[in-house]
Amino acid sequence: MLDQRNHQGKFAEDYVRALASAAGLLVYKDDLDHDGIDLGFRYPGRSGHIASPAIEVQVKSWSAPAHKGPDLHFPGLNEVQYNKLVAGPFLVPRYLFVVVVPRERDRYARVETEGLTLSRLCYYRGFEGEQAIASPSARRHAPVRVPLGNVLTVRALRELVGAPA
Repeated sequence: MLDQRNHQGKFAEDYVRALASAAGLLVYKDDLDHDGIDLGFRYPGRSGHIASPAIEVQVKSWSAPAHKGPDLHFPGLNEVQYNKLVAGPFLVPRYLFVVVVPRERDRYARVETEGLTLSRLCYYRGFEGEQAIASPSARRHAPVRVPLGNVLTVRALRELVGAPA
């Protein structure tokens, strides 16, 4: 059995993989997480003048969400991780995906007559135009505001990737 932290993180990655599958996207993973990227998502075709549009994401899980007003206040990135999402420009756009999960593992998924329900929601945030932190430290955290309106759905994921409607 996985410990709580690894189980929660694995569930978060599998949650977004399920959305990508429903969206008809390919999921890829680098052989080593050296660049701050957990997963990549690609549309396997053309979208206008672009072939195989893609995004790359860092996936985080969170079982104790805190929000003020219209935003989640996610404290889970250190400054080095933050800069790996911000310090572009990047050829492939980068996002943070925050999967809010129940505290209890047995509530991650439910099977009902209508089908499988994955618990809670995933939210996303892009960083285009943000400034990197000068002299980042892995010991200091960079709190990130994630709009509650940015719920990752099949449609939203296809739009982020740039897949045709």
